[in-house]
Amino acid sequence: MRQLNPKKLLLSKWTAAKPVNKEKHFLVRSVVKPASADLPIEFFELEAVHSGRTQVIHWRDLQDEAQWLQGWK
Repeated sequence: MRQLNPKKLLLSKWTAAKPVNKEKHFLVRSVVKPASADLPIEFFELEAVHSGRTQVIHWRDLQDEAQWLQGWK
């Protein structure tokens, strides 16, 4: 399993292992702030480069190589 630090994911590039609607390349666009400053960062907003569509994803989902590949491939 890939080791990731959620604090360093902002603006990182990702490739969907199984693209949908021609959306293959994504950027981590923003951090979804937790309800309390004491809580860890868990969610990020991904933006599809092709369409500009955004989705919120848990940072641990990026560790699943069946769904996401690090960088643009």
